[in-house]
Amino acid sequence: MQRVTIMDVAARAELSPSTVSLYFRKPDAVSAAASEAIARAIEALDYVPNLMAGGLAAASSRVVSIIVPSVRNAFFAETVTALQDELGKQRLQVMLSHTEYKEHDEENLVRTALSWAPAAVVLTGLSHSAATRRLLRDSKVPVVEIWELGSPTMDMAVGFHHDQVGHAAASHLLQRGRKRLLFLGARLHEDRRAARRAQGFVEAARNAPDVTAEIIQHPAPASAEVGAMLLGEALHRFPNVDGIACSNDHIALGVIFECQRSGVAIPERLSVMGFGDLSFSAAANPSLTTIRPPGDLIGKEAARLIIARLAHLGAEPEQAVIDTRFTLLHRQSS
Repeated sequence: MQRVTIMDVAARAELSPSTVSLYFRKPDAVSAAASEAIARAIEALDYVPNLMAGGLAAASSRVVSIIVPSVRNAFFAETVTALQDELGKQRLQVMLSHTEYKEHDEENLVRTALSWAPAAVVLTGLSHSAATRRLLRDSKVPVVEIWELGSPTMDMAVGFHHDQVGHAAASHLLQRGRKRLLFLGARLHEDRRAARRAQGFVEAARNAPDVTAEIIQHPAPASAEVGAMLLGEALHRFPNVDGIACSNDHIALGVIFECQRSGVAIPERLSVMGFGDLSFSAAANPSLTTIRPPGDLIGKEAARLIIARLAHLGAEPEQAVIDTRFTLLHRQSS
């Protein structure tokens, strides 16, 4: 496929190539109307600017672009740290960015990353825009999707099946004799992996006899405050609930706090479990039953795949999918 050039963008925008070049170097120096025309042309043509022309080829050819949903999330911090440690042993540097769970932001970040001709690109999850998939396919850059398995996979993938996490959570609560189950989640409209856990939970629970299962969600990012609000709604709408799984440990911690304020005994009256095994989970009172994702292992395996692929550039790439699985930790809260 012929590479789109700055001349093509200029022609599409009906502007001079020098104006388009100025747009990339000094965007504030270009009028709003011209900027809009150039942006439309870039999107229509899937254009990726060649920032390597600025003489930074030696520095950027050893860069791996890592794009995660949030830099505030401890899950991804562990994975990025492992990636950086392993890639650093091969003198590969990391360029980190985050999307706040927005596919359009991911698309823009991928476009920017490709402009630096990265050695590889690491994305989180399997849900990406059509334009992101097209950009990466045309670039021929090695791609590793982390933290989720399923289909379709663009190139390589390391992670686990989130619907199976939901199944495991429901099965655990059922084994504890719980019959009225709820999944409490935050940001499920954007966090596709949490949504898959929720769906897996409900499907597994409803397959059991005489069991009910529902999902209650809040649009805000996960926090203990959101968890407390969700529990209040849960007890109001479903007063007979006896088992709750949460989209992550922050939500579960808020549930525990609210139960303590409301006099709801855990686990006698209500079993609670989370996801993530964050630093506070084992120290909570009661200690939190949760599911531990192998964030460190995901980072190490993703780095291993990248290093192996770069060592055999030019050869026919082999699609690699690594299932890291997960661990359910039974503690006092269930």
